[in-house]
Amino acid sequence: EILTEDAEMAFCTLANREDLNTEEGSIHHCLYQFTRNEKLSENNKLLCDVCTQRHCGPKNTKSEKKYVYTNAKKQMLISLAPPILTLHLKRFQQAGFNLRKVNRHIKFPEVIDVAPFCTVKCKNVAEGNTKVLYSLYGVVEHSGTMRSGHYTAYAKMRNMNKHLSDLVLEGQSPQALETEPVKGQWFHISDTHVQAVSVSKVLSSQAYLLFYERLL
Repeated sequence: EILTEDAEMAFCTLANREDLNTEEGSIHHCLYQFTRNEKLSENNKLLCDVCTQRHCGPKNTKSEKKYVYTNAKKQMLISLAPPILTLHLKRFQQAGFNLRKVNRHIKFPEVIDVAPFCTVKCKNVAEGNTKVLYSLYGVVEHSGTMRSGHYTAYAKMRNMNKHLSDLVLEGQSPQALETEPVKGQWFHISDTHVQAVSVSKVLSSQAYLLFYERLL
């Protein structure tokens, strides 16, 4: 279903995307590329019902209609900021007829602001807020190849996040500005082996899945 929106606001975000430091090999660069504005043209043109109706008239049957395709723009943005943000990194690429694992380290922060990737009318962001902050609390890492390997995890044992519980249980968007990560101790979990680790160890891991909880 295509909804009529203000054309001037359709591709606007909560924060300026151009101010981002989109260093290649960072999670910000990944998100920037995933949410970039795409032009749909040639074989990717959009079927336009309005243009078709205008060209053929409303009374024509399906068999008589000549469908009209038009150039368009597409952009994927966050319209509802979730309590838990899960980022799944694509860790494979096509190499001929085979899939090859991507072992490159992707930089990711303890606190991430996704406002540059949110629509300006994001539904559960308080009016006037230009930040949508999340704090890292879990990482899944994979070692090995596409055919075999081992999954391990990093998890933070932390105090209760009151903003998160309000959002999940009451549906209340956080109002107070929280810019610091939720305090706690990180642990590395591999099968039955659990070991306390530093945050620098976590941030240097080869992340496959990232789990963030909402602060603001």
